[in-house]
Amino acid sequence: MEEELLRSLTPSVIGILVRRGADFAAAEDAVQDALVEAVRVWPADPPRDPRAWLVTAAWRKFLDATRSEAARRRREDLVDEEPAPGTAASVDDTLQLYFLCAHPSLTPSSAVALTLRAVGGLTTRQIARAYLVPEATMAQRISRAKRTVSGVRFDQPGDVATVLRVLYLVFNEGYSGDVDLAAEAIRLTRQLAATIDHPEVAGLLALMLLHHARRASRTATDGALVPLAEQDRGRWDTSAIAEGVVILQAALARDRLGEFQAQAAIAALHADAPSADETDWVQIVEWYDELARLTDSPVVRLNRAVAVGEADGPRAGLAALAELSDSLPRYAAASAYLHERDGDPATAARLYAEAARQATNLAERDYLTRQAARLNSGGLG
Repeated sequence: MEEELLRSLTPSVIGILVRRGADFAAAEDAVQDALVEAVRVWPADPPRDPRAWLVTAAWRKFLDATRSEAARRRREDLVDEEPAPGTAASVDDTLQLYFLCAHPSLTPSSAVALTLRAVGGLTTRQIARAYLVPEATMAQRISRAKRTVSGVRFDQPGDVATVLRVLYLVFNEGYSGDVDLAAEAIRLTRQLAATIDHPEVAGLLALMLLHHARRASRTATDGALVPLAEQDRGRWDTSAIAEGVVILQAALARDRLGEFQAQAAIAALHADAPSADETDWVQIVEWYDELARLTDSPVVRLNRAVAVGEADGPRAGLAALAELSDSLPRYAAASAYLHERDGDPATAARLYAEAARQATNLAERDYLTRQAARLNSGGLG
């Protein structure tokens, strides 16, 4: 519970330090130092007001870290402004910090990486996986972003597109990874949708709701991964699906299609099918064509190949897959699935085992390993 509390308080404490004059990099470092001290002190001496304690501790860390003579003089001027222990205002600065991290001095990719690390709480490894780059590359990118914004006053918030990308990646990590951030991403996207009238904001919110509606059915009681085709659709959250569809329809009616609206349309078609066999794969392929046109993403084209395999047969899917690099994440898993449907269990078993070795989380690895074992033992699907 202490770890969850500290994570929830971090954005607002950083925001308070930034508003009091700290640059973002120094504020983040000071808060991280305060969190370490909190983990050490709180078990034996829990504070009455955790937020005020963190503000006070982080501000002191910031002052202690100021080295130059000019900074020392500035610190002396600010001593009287140090927050006193007691009740601090309960202000949610998280969404504001997302915009501040999307600073114009940063490239969009660097802004996303910095925000995921500083505000979203993701590790460098998790961010690297989302970007499909080595962890060392991502660590360098985040370090460069910190150096770029060091000393910059955050009076120019970033653009909506970058903030949407951050929220999307945070949701994906919370939905399929080790850190539960999906509900927080939905909450912040709702806030954004309430303040900005933009079809892609609505598209992202619809996408999140439609995916989150299936969450209860994605794992079995033992934690095993349940693929979409095998999920109990009676456990899907129909109210979230209905809300997502209404939001999506209103966004699409504005005729300003973007990638999040296209992804939401695909999710809506899955949610609308009474069973896996009744899924409208032809229309899903059409939406993947739109999505590929908008993004030119190899991951989108990989997912499209699987959809083609469902709509036009596994050999058509394998032909589409052959046009892509086999180094793509989940390429081996997609190829295994299509080979199995094409009646080649030996190749499918080998590819499932290869995909299991490449899997980035335990549930996915276990599922792929079981698929390989099933085919190697001559079992049926």
